[in-house]
Amino acid sequence: MMKQPIPDAVEEWFSDLTPAARAVLYPVIDTLRDAMPAGYELGMFFGMPGWVVPLATYPNTVTGHPLLYVSVSAQGSSHSLYLMGLASDLEADAAFRASWAATGLALNLGAGCLQFLTLGDIDLDVVRRCVAGISVPRFLAGYESTLPAA
Repeated sequence: MMKQPIPDAVEEWFSDLTPAARAVLYPVIDTLRDAMPAGYELGMFFGMPGWVVPLATYPNTVTGHPLLYVSVSAQGSSHSLYLMGLASDLEADAAFRASWAATGLALNLGAGCLQFLTLGDIDLDVVRRCVAGISVPRFLAGYESTLPAA
């Protein structure tokens, strides 16, 4: 997996965070960059840094926007990691939940959104395996399974 450079807009987003939020989210974004399968693109989407399936790869989305795979956000002292690959892949979701349960950490996950306050609240190895395990074709297959039949 090739580590993607961080675009200027993402760096700017991080520079606007408090030092405490940066201390939590920089290791998360580095973990994501290390684990990201080929084909996803890092940028700013919906006001958050994240990875998408570019429209050049998959242009026929319901919204006309690139499909969001993973993103991070910060709201005050709370942080969120959006793992959209879990929302439409029951096998990946079950594996993530089982791996997380083995850590003994509390899981605050709803509809693919993992919420945490500190770096100690998130297991980066479980996140790494989850992100690395969903290739673009697998993610697209999950997305397409959620679409109404034509």
